[in-house]
Amino acid sequence: MPSHRTLPLLAVLATGLLAGCGSSSGSSSSSTSTPAPATGAASTATTAAPASGGVTITMKNIAFDPKSVTVKAGTKVTWTNGEAVGHNVTAKAGASFKSALLNQGQTFSFTPKTAGTIKYTCTIHPGMDGTIVVQ
Repeated sequence: MPSHRTLPLLAVLATGLLAGCGSSSGSSSSSTSTPAPATGAASTATTAAPASGGVTITMKNIAFDPKSVTVKAGTKVTWTNGEAVGHNVTAKAGASFKSALLNQGQTFSFTPKTAGTIKYTCTIHPGMDGTIVVQ
């Protein structure tokens, strides 16, 4: 019979395995193996970035961090998977893009050209959603 210390560990391991379940389908897109630097607590928005710079969104704790960003048209937005669970990035409204499955350290980028609101999701993890407001 498992000890009282073993049961919580088994529950955590089972949850981690279930969170990684899923598959990715669809088109190919560019991804690289460049890890992103670790950041602090999750934030909800960033300010507009200059068109020549870029914005990085990290996938961690089964969420996009930050969940919402505001950028100028022409600003490159890059998503980086910062955890061991696979993710993807798929536009739901306002744009058309879909990444391949991103493993830890891999990235996907998109550069919005026109003003508007882009809503996107990770199709593997329900509720893992984000927004880009393009000015």
